[in-house]
Amino acid sequence: MSMLRDLLLPFQSAFSDSRLGRERAHWFPFILLAIVVPFTSSMSSNLLRSLQTLFGLDVNPRRFYLFMASTQLAWDRLWPIAWNLIPSPLVDGRLILALDDTLNDKTGKRIFGCGFFFDHTAKVNHPTYPWAQNIVMLGLL
Repeated sequence: MSMLRDLLLPFQSAFSDSRLGRERAHWFPFILLAIVVPFTSSMSSNLLRSLQTLFGLDVNPRRFYLFMASTQLAWDRLWPIAWNLIPSPLVDGRLILALDDTLNDKTGKRIFGCGFFFDHTAKVNHPTYPWAQNIVMLGLL
């Protein structure tokens, strides 16, 4: 596990040097590990539980959920770091990607990550734009 964490340390350089940036830089590799470890699903509450249980982090739940819902993450700096961690992404000169999207229908208000998303698999008796969480995964094969 520590070897995986060491591989993820370059991600910390993408965050600012402010107090909040240092806190986010500390959490980010552990959040990626919590997603990869088969202990938990990708639900935010399970990620928080795994950060506390598996890694022993003392994480304030409110600050964690604000971090997970943040639109201010420096993805323009994080993606090149992730790309450079891959030794050779090409297979026979081609790049192979897998893309998957999932909708988790929800009811109620003030639910993290919810919006009206187009459901291309909607049945006749289901709405085509349900109130849901949209999870998109991109994998490098």
